[in-house]
Amino acid sequence: MPLLDEDRLFPVEGRARDLARALYDNVRDLPIISPHGHTDPRWYAEDEAFPDPAQLFVTPDHYVFRMLCSQGVELTDLGVPRVDGGPVETDGRRIWRLFASHYHLFRGTPSRMWLDHSFQHVFGIDRRLTAETADWYYDHIADCLARPEFRPRALFKRFGIEAIVTTEAATDDLRWHRMIRESDWDGRVITAYRPDGVIDPEMDGFAANVALMGQQTGFDTATWQGYLDAHRARRAYFKEFGATSSDHGHPSARTEDLPQAEAAALFQKALRGECSAEEADAFRGHMLTEMARMSLEDGLVMQIHPGSRRNHSGQVMAMFGRDKGFDIPGRTDYVTALRPLLNAVGMRSDLTVILFTLDETSYSRELAPLAGVYPCLRLGPAWWFYDSAEGMRRFREMTTETAGFYNTVGFNDDTRAFCSIPARHDVARRVDCAYLATLVATGRLAEDEAHELARDLTYELAKRAYRL
Repeated sequence: MPLLDEDRLFPVEGRARDLARALYDNVRDLPIISPHGHTDPRWYAEDEAFPDPAQLFVTPDHYVFRMLCSQGVELTDLGVPRVDGGPVETDGRRIWRLFASHYHLFRGTPSRMWLDHSFQHVFGIDRRLTAETADWYYDHIADCLARPEFRPRALFKRFGIEAIVTTEAATDDLRWHRMIRESDWDGRVITAYRPDGVIDPEMDGFAANVALMGQQTGFDTATWQGYLDAHRARRAYFKEFGATSSDHGHPSARTEDLPQAEAAALFQKALRGECSAEEADAFRGHMLTEMARMSLEDGLVMQIHPGSRRNHSGQVMAMFGRDKGFDIPGRTDYVTALRPLLNAVGMRSDLTVILFTLDETSYSRELAPLAGVYPCLRLGPAWWFYDSAEGMRRFREMTTETAGFYNTVGFNDDTRAFCSIPARHDVARRVDCAYLATLVATGRLAEDEAHELARDLTYELAKRAYRL
């Protein structure tokens, strides 16, 4: 028996369901544009086999291990590395058995749908994962991973990926992208410029990162002008490896447009580690406006991902480091926060700033009205905790009336889990087709327009917005 219902996520009502099926059939096999994500470029550069099922599905995926942690499973028992190099479970089969015995926890979640999609469509499995089937699953997936057709480049082609974007720190040497470029493989894997480590004075190693950026570029990053010039040089370096976008994961959406002397003084305080929390936030805000101005110079699309209260557990942060499932959404202001940047560059149609949120209350109140009037703004898709069927539906319902469809940018999967990429895109295609079918069935959209929109939402908008 298949793990997935073929009509999943479609409307229940007959005519709307038939319309959704027809729309989906026309877009289900379109190429995948993955314009923002966190897969490891080393996979594509070296094209080595994934080590085992646990390392593919469990240990690196915070969507998976945060749920298990919530039910008392120790991260060390799932093989999550400790920052001090201390002992953790390394037996993939034991990790997998633990995961399988808790698989019921994922019932009704997006992770369950993504995992079942991967099991069924990537590995050809038609039985449910349980404690009893754990070893069979492990052996079957391990056997598949040993075959050439399950290596990263082969899966890249099989998944129908036209282009995928990874995300690297501003000081990354991009060695894996260089290896990809110098190989004879024709897969399109490009980078995105993520400068948080050299913009946020509250991040560990900020001053050292800024100094390294100076060494990489030859500019004196102990000075304000040298620091800005080093950013320009690094952005140009990233563009050599295909970058079309920058990405900014700030705690808030705050922007500032400070006088240059004031910004320079804040920068010096940041280098000395003397910024207060308010000054650090002001500096981050000013740098968003500087990054927008640089985008007008070099054409990089700018993505702003605010509102995550990162590393909420001090204990987990101390033992396992950053990005271990304890990032929590928080309230986010956009109308007031973005005004300095928008007053500076918001009316420029040659600039694209893509906004994301973890605060759904801001969709209809703030984000849709902003994107519905400022030429530079576009709305990113439902993100992170809301990268789900219900989250995507709410996104469309709360933004379309004010911003329309064409001030949005299609879908991006934002994932570290390679096998979840086709699963996530399939969910987005189904949800969008269901929404369009409902509009047609209720007389708000013509059927031929729905077919055109389905292709736009699946493929065209992402290519256009990210200049791919």
